Amino acid sequence: MRLTDILNPALVVPELRGATKDEVLRELAEKIAQVHPEIPVEHLVEVLWEREQGGTTAIGDGIAIPHGRLQGIQRIIAAFGRHREGVDFQSIDGKPTYLIFLLVLPEEFVGLHLKALARVSRLLKDPNVRQRLLSARDALELYEIIRQQDEQL
Repeated sequence: MRLTDILNPALVVPELRGATKDEVLRELAEKIAQVHPEIPVEHLVEVLWEREQGGTTAIGDGIAIPHGRLQGIQRIIAAFGRHREGVDFQSIDGKPTYLIFLLVLPEEFVGLHLKALARVSRLLKDPNVRQRLLSARDALELYEIIRQQDEQL
């Protein structure tokens, strides 16, 4: 699985505006619903929030990988957002979160989400990649960085 199979450039948000975890999750969910109108935004927000209640998806180093399962979708859908100021995602290291890679997973494919989470984690564990993403000018450059790094994984 490549990240470019689940993320398209229309789902890259270079300037997240939400001031809280809830607002950022909603912002990314709304972006997904714009591109995939079959996904009800309120249901997606609810699923993502329920997952966050079970434990933060902010893994440290300024990274969060929120995810949730939705019935009726046939493939993984991803969105990526960057928050310039950082947002409190209740990260395990207590630091702000800047890079958010959201995954919407089909309810039926149990093991597939582990592959997607592992792929995102491998991509973002490199401090140089994180710095390039933080410094990128726009959505296209963010997508290109992800694409290039994904090819090297």
